[in-house]
Amino acid sequence: MAFAMRLLSTIRTWAELVKLAHSVFALPYALLATFLAARPVLPAWSQLGLIVWCMVTARSAAMTFNRLADASFDAANPRTAGRPLPRGTISHAAAWAFFVVACLAFLAGCAGFRVFHANPWPLRLGLPVLALLCLYSYTKRCTSWSHVILGAGIACAPVAAWIAIRPATLGAPAWLLFAAATFWIAGFDLIYACQDTEFDRQAGLHSVPAHMGIAATLWLARGFHALTAGALVGVGLTGGLGTLYYVGVACVVVLLVVENALVSPQDLSRVNLAFFTINGVVGLILGILGVLDVVLA
Repeated sequence: MAFAMRLLSTIRTWAELVKLAHSVFALPYALLATFLAARPVLPAWSQLGLIVWCMVTARSAAMTFNRLADASFDAANPRTAGRPLPRGTISHAAAWAFFVVACLAFLAGCAGFRVFHANPWPLRLGLPVLALLCLYSYTKRCTSWSHVILGAGIACAPVAAWIAIRPATLGAPAWLLFAAATFWIAGFDLIYACQDTEFDRQAGLHSVPAHMGIAATLWLARGFHALTAGALVGVGLTGGLGTLYYVGVACVVVLLVVENALVSPQDLSRVNLAFFTINGVVGLILGILGVLDVVLA
């Protein structure tokens, strides 16, 4: 029993390091792209398994690298000082080892598409994707638009999934999914970043809240989320999707309105509710209804 408790505690610590639960953000977009690309048939179980494997391992590698790159800032910021690396529950050496393992696991998943499905593109693009995901960690040192770069990096997921399934048909629906995910993630990252406005200014870090102030940042987040809604409608139109998908889009729009209404320049106390809970529901609703629309068509 004691061993089991220690093992569970270790798993929780590593899951906290890479924010494993946040995989729910981009994964539904990737799965929707997977089913759209596979039409008129369904994707094979092996393809679905490889997509999920690559999503989780790539994100784990990127988040670990981000934590290592920002370790000194996290330690100095009262909001993040309790994370595993600053408080010493995970050593830097162990984190670097985990990063390497996650990268190798991701590339192994990419190779799986070549071995089992005769598709060389995931393996060819694997290293550039990892480089893009890790590059984000340094953008806040030189540009206020790191939020958009983060969104674009994570939003590569649906495009990558489409390429992994059927690269010859890559087109408007995949790129509109990319745009929707980019502005969705950038929008809620803007809201989340408002918590660190003063710290970013003191530390010399660039962010939209530090540069423009909280009020203007929240308006920009609303604009980004409006672009998300427009792009999702475009996905439906160019992808020939039906009622279930548009019901999902309508639910997403309502939830994004609620998310943006939860925070104000005078009250950021509900940022975590807006950031994780609502966005987790947004991803799940869009993914489930979108995939069902494709499957039941």
